[in-house]
Amino acid sequence: MLYATLSRRRFTFATAAASLALPAFAQQQGTWPNKPIRIVVPYTPGGFTDQMARLVQVGLQTRLGQPVLIDNKPGANSLIGVDAIAKAPPDGSTFGVVIAAYAANSTLYPKLPYDPRKDLAGVSLMGVSPLLAAVNIESPFKTARELIDYARANPGKVSFGSSGNGSAAHLTTELWKSLTQTYMIHIPYRGAVPALTDLMGGQIQLFFDAPTGLINQAKAGKVRLIGVAGDKRLAAAPEVPTFIEQGFAGFTGSTWAGMLAPAATPRDIVRRMSDEVARIIRSDDTRARLDAMGTIPAGGTPEEFDAFIASETTKWGKVIRTAGVKAE
Repeated sequence: MLYATLSRRRFTFATAAASLALPAFAQQQGTWPNKPIRIVVPYTPGGFTDQMARLVQVGLQTRLGQPVLIDNKPGANSLIGVDAIAKAPPDGSTFGVVIAAYAANSTLYPKLPYDPRKDLAGVSLMGVSPLLAAVNIESPFKTARELIDYARANPGKVSFGSSGNGSAAHLTTELWKSLTQTYMIHIPYRGAVPALTDLMGGQIQLFFDAPTGLINQAKAGKVRLIGVAGDKRLAAAPEVPTFIEQGFAGFTGSTWAGMLAPAATPRDIVRRMSDEVARIIRSDDTRARLDAMGTIPAGGTPEEFDAFIASETTKWGKVIRTAGVKAE
């Protein structure tokens, strides 16, 4: 009897000691989340990335029972913000939202401050926004085919804007140039707003961008939309045909938003966050808001998002090398 009692005491003591030796975040997994959650956005407030982060913010607060804070860390084509995600404590208190530039940066920058494969892990693809192509409202081009026919007959006479070297808008246009064997001049801007301003002013002839900005300008009669770089028309702009419909087989280009975590974040926390994001993204209310933004809801598993990032990195890496794109 005495032996059994002593054995139980030794077992209890050993169990407690082992528990104390565990890393703090390992002990917290069963009760996660037990403190506020930070979502790092590597861009300024108001843009597509920021909008997508805020789209899930309130839902996550409700479902997880903790404050969810948006932390905008813009600069260096998202490198500053992504580096902050990669180097954050892997305890489930920090996540981040990135867009297509994240995949392109692996090729654009020979030396990154983080290793995308070792320092970061996918949580969930949130949504995909096929890019729209716009021309000036006074432009003679009514269709994508008319613009390409003119560009082929007049090499260098068509200039296109982008929100910066290596942006989704830039690389999508470079891909279209390659597929159509045309020569158009790239004019990089520091953001989408100045590029759109010059398109409306007639300084450039073509601009690809996410639907959120262009649809409203088209409805206001300030630009003309000539194509969707997706495999189907957008619910927010059903009158605009896809490039595939117009004879440009296989041509697609998009920006997208997805959530990342520091790579060492416990997998059960990553999966829980992935599940919660998917539930929010696929809810009727969120789907309606995404439709209005021209964004297709996603919400897949961490493994699916990792595979998606790998395919995007390969796709845009090839475009970058073929076109000789250099980082600013």
